[in-house]
Amino acid sequence: MSSNDNSPSTGNHSGLSAGGAFVLSLVIVGIIAVISIVCARKARNAIVQELQAAVAPPPANMIQVWEVDGPTMEKFFQELAREKPVRFTAQQLCSFTANYTTTLGSGGFGMVYKGQFPNGVKIAVKVLNRSSDRQAEEQFMAEVGTIGRTYHINLVRLYGFCYDQFMSALVYEYLENGSLDKYLFSEAREIEWEKLHHIAVGTAKGIAYLHEECVQRIIHYDIKPGNVLLDADFFPKVADFGLAKLCNRDNTHLTVSGYRGTPGYSAPEFLLKNHPITHKCDVYSFGMLLFEIVGRRRNAKVGSNDSMDWFPKHVWEEHEKGDLAAMTVACGIEEKDRENVYGGSMVCPGLTRLEASDEYCGKDARGRSRSHAPTKTISLSVLSRDERVPAGK
Repeated sequence: MSSNDNSPSTGNHSGLSAGGAFVLSLVIVGIIAVISIVCARKARNAIVQELQAAVAPPPANMIQVWEVDGPTMEKFFQELAREKPVRFTAQQLCSFTANYTTTLGSGGFGMVYKGQFPNGVKIAVKVLNRSSDRQAEEQFMAEVGTIGRTYHINLVRLYGFCYDQFMSALVYEYLENGSLDKYLFSEAREIEWEKLHHIAVGTAKGIAYLHEECVQRIIHYDIKPGNVLLDADFFPKVADFGLAKLCNRDNTHLTVSGYRGTPGYSAPEFLLKNHPITHKCDVYSFGMLLFEIVGRRRNAKVGSNDSMDWFPKHVWEEHEKGDLAAMTVACGIEEKDRENVYGGSMVCPGLTRLEASDEYCGKDARGRSRSHAPTKTISLSVLSRDERVPAGK
């Protein structure tokens, strides 16, 4: 009996012990799982933070960096925007020029006034005359469409423009010493020969850039001393692109309506009907400019008995005789400068262009045929003393 009485109690106790152990094990497993999850999350967060620290500063530091560099970046973006011509208002130009009080020059195109930006940079403002034949509009579009889309150290810089129903104006950098013709044709103003040589080379570089280095070739059409401006150090810059024209490189010839340029500098092919026009018309004009630099006189003068004294012809005759030295003496060129003038530096490129003039006019002063006009590459090589033109025979 006693053994039968005790058996249910013993069974219940064993069942409770087993159940408690099972529950306890579940609790322990749960605690371990929770601890493992927490530890894993902490480890993952630590790794993420380390990676973030390795590739970028903390957010607070980033904000601090932009607070310091923000103005610098803004200035950088503003300078980028200023590389392209800015459209000014008429009121702004009136302010820049102090109501147009200082006149720098005038001509058939209009008036040029001296001005200054608020930051102190000096400018020249060209106000174009309006006309019924839309010539001012064509000049305006030529200037902005050519020099406005390019930049070279030997080309005058176009800062901006103004165009509305009342005004067409162009805003350029201001060049203190004005145009080259003021020094070539005035006894009161003189430039030493070495500086004249640098002016010739710089002008050639500017024209070469227009012809050879722009995406679209730019033909100036009016190269002359009056369109070569000089800064405070007599550094030359080609100016006045009112007649300029863009030309695709695969178009070797252009159709031009009417005469372009200035008589005495324009290439002779402009006078020939239906004659092909190329960028080499600028090369001819540059040659005429070189003659005037050497002679310090205008190429065309009225002599005795109303005869025309054509300086390039005189130089050519001396070259034919092999006696350019006499010409340099007559021009008042000192002996120390003569090598720069006729020894393969300044006169020779001009002579090459005189040959081009003979070709364009359909005649050959030396009785020889020519297959092509000179290029600006020839100009630079000769001006840089890397090449010589042989004396005539």
